[in-house]
Amino acid sequence: MQIKSLDDLNKVRQEHSDMLALREHRSAPGPRMNIMVCGGTGCLASDSDKVIKNLELILKARGYADQVEIIRTGCFGFCEQGPIVKIEPDNVFYVRVGPKDAKDIVDEHVAKGIRVERLLYKDPLKDERVHTQEDMSFYKKQLRVALRNCGLINPEDIFESIAVGGYEALGKVLSQMSRDEVIEVVKKSGLRGRGGGGFPTGRKWEITKNHESEVKFIICNADEGDPGAFMDRSILEGDPHCVIEAMAIGAYAIGADKGIVYIRAEYPLAVSRLNIALKQARELGLLGKNIFGTDFSFDITLKYGAGAFVCGEETALINSCEGKRGEPNYKPPYPAEEGYWGHPTCVNNVETFANIPVIITKGAEWFASIGTEKSKGTKVFALAGKINNVGLVEVPMGITLREIIYDIGGGIPGEKKFKAVQTGGPSGGVMTEKELDTPIDYDSLLKIGSMMGSGGMIVMDEDDNMVNIAKFYLEFTMDEACGRCVPGRVGTKRLFEMLHKITYGKATMADLDAMKQLAYLVKDSSLCGLCQTAPNPVISTMKHFWHEYMALVKDVDHPRGEGRYVPKNKIGIKS
Repeated sequence: MQIKSLDDLNKVRQEHSDMLALREHRSAPGPRMNIMVCGGTGCLASDSDKVIKNLELILKARGYADQVEIIRTGCFGFCEQGPIVKIEPDNVFYVRVGPKDAKDIVDEHVAKGIRVERLLYKDPLKDERVHTQEDMSFYKKQLRVALRNCGLINPEDIFESIAVGGYEALGKVLSQMSRDEVIEVVKKSGLRGRGGGGFPTGRKWEITKNHESEVKFIICNADEGDPGAFMDRSILEGDPHCVIEAMAIGAYAIGADKGIVYIRAEYPLAVSRLNIALKQARELGLLGKNIFGTDFSFDITLKYGAGAFVCGEETALINSCEGKRGEPNYKPPYPAEEGYWGHPTCVNNVETFANIPVIITKGAEWFASIGTEKSKGTKVFALAGKINNVGLVEVPMGITLREIIYDIGGGIPGEKKFKAVQTGGPSGGVMTEKELDTPIDYDSLLKIGSMMGSGGMIVMDEDDNMVNIAKFYLEFTMDEACGRCVPGRVGTKRLFEMLHKITYGKATMADLDAMKQLAYLVKDSSLCGLCQTAPNPVISTMKHFWHEYMALVKDVDHPRGEGRYVPKNKIGIKS
């Protein structure tokens, strides 16, 4: 079967609309019930596959196999409460479901229509159990755009993607819009790169389009390297077709016919589902020659990253794609001018691409109506650390840190006191209680010494020592620095050595002064963004927690008389 036009696509969507009707709580023919089980990496690690197996066996034994369909979905986002099982059309949301719970779900809920109360989420803010996703404080302030289909569809079935609007935007673009019109829509939407830099996406596409070349490339950066971050992984695991569709739209706009997804080899489930999605798209004619019956041809290959954090930088990524050492180049020229094998190349990350189809179908004005004046749309954060509700959250730009940490995240475990939050991954800065009402957007975070980054958000409580926090992150960036420039190769190592000396109570005030100077030197003179931002944890913790540094300096008076060794503490990172 080949889809050659929008009419063909609409026919396929109609044929599979029953699935969508059932999951939108409307009556539909076919199975009277769907049991949707999270099949993301986090839930699989907690035996969600065994939950599925037990459900299948018990449904068959009870004679319900023909009336109930089990769907393995992507991540629902509420990772702290996984494995998650959702029953439709009843709209009942079960949490922390184990393999042994399958019997009660079938015998009580499926057979009798009685909810299994002990599997319902207990909201700590209300101290009561709630049975719908919409009633959970974790979801109430979220707006799922990039994650719109994660937890809703089977990511390994292209027809489910089509049933919820997949490839409609691509069909519209190829049949109704010029390349310039596509770029203008993306520009008007205000979408900025979600990988960390925040460069306007439409402008990047325009620059690449305007460089004349017979060969151009579009690359998806799926080399998610921030500790505790799992946004891109979850999108690829839960809705790979939205990224494929967006890459095809971008390729059409810039004039490319070849695409590359540069993905971490440590993401086996995302790799597997992406390969399945690519195969299915080719079989339906949505990748390959003459897509939608036009003269536009496009296909995608995968390149596997070996886990180098620096390869999140676009020129280092391109070098790695070419089989070279993953290290950044001096710019200019930029990849839009000379990228993959010297050809104009556009690089966007997974979350950026995930927004493109919905911008095309709903319009630039709709997307631009979300967020703030200079930061449009939503942002996905991996909320982790000392927080009750660990998980993926997608929120409108402009929401405050306080709302994310307390309203969505449920506050700090064990009634501990909030101390700091770090955004932007290992290269971000920490923010304290006085910054909790800061709107989350690109400019506001930069003003207070942090950054948006790709979306890691690590929360710390009163037990965390901030000198060790800085040391923890700097050790990571020191190890991951490629070594091409002296500030990155030597400067980060010297900063780490100074922090090590401080935490062992062997440093002096002169060491603190030298470390502060070196931090700004590395920040101002490094070659790429990795090492330019590597000193941020040092600079921000010295700014906000100077007293913790002073308490470890041996020539400052202490109750004990000497600087004190601080044992290494761990940050609670889950995914």
